[in-house]
Amino acid sequence: MKFFSSILTAMSATALLAAATTAHAEGKKWTTVTIATEGAFKPYNFTKPDGTLDGYEIELTKYLCDHMKVECKVVVQNFDGMIPALNAGKFDAIISGMSATAKREEVIAFSDSYGSTGQAFATSKSGDLANLPEKGQVFSLASDEPGAISEIDKIKPALQGKTIGVQTASTAAAFVDKYLKGVVDVREYKTTEEHDLDLKSGRVDLVMASMAYLTTASQKPGNEDMATTGPRFQGGFLGRGSSVGLRKDDTELKAMFNDAIAAAKADGTIKTLSEKWFGFDVTPK
Repeated sequence: MKFFSSILTAMSATALLAAATTAHAEGKKWTTVTIATEGAFKPYNFTKPDGTLDGYEIELTKYLCDHMKVECKVVVQNFDGMIPALNAGKFDAIISGMSATAKREEVIAFSDSYGSTGQAFATSKSGDLANLPEKGQVFSLASDEPGAISEIDKIKPALQGKTIGVQTASTAAAFVDKYLKGVVDVREYKTTEEHDLDLKSGRVDLVMASMAYLTTASQKPGNEDMATTGPRFQGGFLGRGSSVGLRKDDTELKAMFNDAIAAAKADGTIKTLSEKWFGFDVTPK
């Protein structure tokens, strides 16, 4: 009986600790928030030559923090280590072009979306993949996955044996693993800028990333031969768009971000900033 009593005591202590932790998280008054971004995902976020950060998310972050009436500190973190570092308490939120996917929601929470552009391919204008079918057409993995898969099947023959570059831990990497495994050879990179360099040098035949990112990347000096090709995909396991990543217990902070994002949608801030940085409106519908 003593053995079982000890187990019950331990279980009770654990339950009380969990309850206390949750209550503390829910009851916390947020006055300062530390936010992680990659600093290498233009136009979402990037580091300027003087070391300061800029981009769509950096400007939007200032708006959100002003609306929430909190002091925010933005820190740079490698994309593939963001979720573990968030849960380890190294910062309070992630604003880094991270899509809210079901897989990621197993370990963290997400705010409402503040931008949705989908995933697209890019290649060399002079290469043999420059004219993949359905260029610029958008297909939904949420409302019509069979139709989207049909489009993927159309481009598979052209992609057979080609090498594609994707960012590690990205939704593009998940897409390629799910739909193009065994068709293409995959190279993963810490940053999207790195796979752009390998596309330019011919070490990869195409890359996959956010449409907004690729639109801006193709306009950079030295990337004149880079262009989007083939169809674009949204929804489903790719997620509902870029959202703020948060610890699951920080429900009050999530509500604060949701309120600020709703305000940014309502007053046109997201539309204005996205047209400035992407050239088109990424306001979630």
